[in-house]
Amino acid sequence: MNSEPEGVRLQKVLSRAGVASRRAAEDLIAQGRVKVDGAVVTEFGRRVDPDQAVIHVDDVRVVVREDMVYLAFNKPRGVHTTMSDDRGRPCVGDYIRGRDERLFHVGRLDADTEGLLLLTNDGDLAHRLMHPSFTVNKTYLAEVPGPVPRAIGRRLREGIELEDGPVRVDAFRVVDTSGGRAMVEVVLHEGRNHIVRRLLAAVDLPVRTLVRTQIGNVHLGNQRSGAIRPLTRPEVGSLFAAVDL
Repeated sequence: MNSEPEGVRLQKVLSRAGVASRRAAEDLIAQGRVKVDGAVVTEFGRRVDPDQAVIHVDDVRVVVREDMVYLAFNKPRGVHTTMSDDRGRPCVGDYIRGRDERLFHVGRLDADTEGLLLLTNDGDLAHRLMHPSFTVNKTYLAEVPGPVPRAIGRRLREGIELEDGPVRVDAFRVVDTSGGRAMVEVVLHEGRNHIVRRLLAAVDLPVRTLVRTQIGNVHLGNQRSGAIRPLTRPEVGSLFAAVDL
């Protein structure tokens, strides 16, 4: 008969998740900064099932399942947002060949748009990030003809009527203007096809190049084109928080 207690000690789970050393994890528990399934835990002997327990540290959810993968991909221009392409065109799947996990992309970027795309095997998080009821902001940097009229920002914030319904931006600003070009930043939580291009075209600002630079609190930063990196623990926690997980 197996007399071993079930589960793994909480401080060991936190250590494996990269939160802190076991000793430091014990301090977090003693300070009442750790929750398991919504309840504060202060005893060191608590055992949990890493595959089932929902653990928060300082109210930020911690990924404790070792089989969960969360990646940021800087999609190059010309790459299609599919895991395979029967026409032989470059696609996202080309960049993750050989990985053991079955990954999928969270949302889409059209072939001519580059920038931040999230890849994961966490179906629950991906579903919520793509669901319209969770308004996770996406930030884009677009090159358009310049100069940009001052009234454009107000028009976009008030809303524009497109063929499939109205849309408005959450924020808009001109980043730079030089000669006959301008760089503008657009923030919105809409997920319709080609929404940024259609929105800017509707105010006579046809997009020349488009880059998604941010999703929620995850930034593209200086990540090179075609590169993939794991999300940090705070980044993953911020995504969970944005969709109430």
